[in-house]
Amino acid sequence: ITLFQNYPNPFNPSTNITFEISAQQHVSISVYSISGQLIATLTDAPYAAGKYSLRWNASNNASGIYFYVLETGGKSFSKKMTLIK
Repeated sequence: ITLFQNYPNPFNPSTNITFEISAQQHVSISVYSISGQLIATLTDAPYAAGKYSLRWNASNNASGIYFYVLETGGKSFSKKMTLIK
């Protein structure tokens, strides 16, 4: 399982979040504010092995630091991203 750094970063108003899995599994990707509040759930579904990219449009969110978290198979991976308006 690989969670890549979002691109572009910093971004305004949208960014791409890419991940890669080696076997079919259920994947959940969520975005959280720096205070830990759930902002968005980008996906919560089964995926076949492969590389995927999701787009997050943050036009309704304030500038700041956000975290995106990938959860699958009892494991969790996270990265930091910056929204600048």
